[in-house]
Amino acid sequence: MTLRLLNGTETLQLEGQLREVYAEAFAEPPYHEGPAEVERAFRRFRSQVRRRGFRAAVAFDGDTVVGMAYGYPLPPSTGWWDTLTEPAPEELRREDGQRTFGLFELAVRPAWRRQGIASRMHRLLVDGLGNRRVMLNSHWEAIAAQAAYRAWGYRRVGSTIPWEGAVEHDVLILDLAP
Repeated sequence: MTLRLLNGTETLQLEGQLREVYAEAFAEPPYHEGPAEVERAFRRFRSQVRRRGFRAAVAFDGDTVVGMAYGYPLPPSTGWWDTLTEPAPEELRREDGQRTFGLFELAVRPAWRRQGIASRMHRLLVDGLGNRRVMLNSHWEAIAAQAAYRAWGYRRVGSTIPWEGAVEHDVLILDLAP
């Protein structure tokens, strides 16, 4: 198993394999995502890889991509906080382009799970970040993912419906050492 930290240009070159990881990982319960959801995710992906500070941790088994984690620092104009089901205090939602790294996707193909790959990708992705915290949304029924995030130090700060038609997700924050 090899892990690589990639920039946006390098990550974009792997779009086909990353799409396969996403499709396999999120077809299962509780997500039940199909081709339309995969397409929507990869329309976002093509703009995300162009964002300032984008980085991805990608896991390879030989030449096969088996896992991915990626994101970028939230800009001051982010709308991420606007989807919370309850308003967040200004101190929590204030962004300056450096405060929060948004972790947009973290997925491992089912056949490669339970080997610590997600943990290793997460560590590689967040180590050395200049941000003060990491934020992500997690489906509240994703029991294994929720357990991993809590074990890694994330805390729940609210709930969101991140896009029209989505189920409620937990908003989780990991405070990074200064």
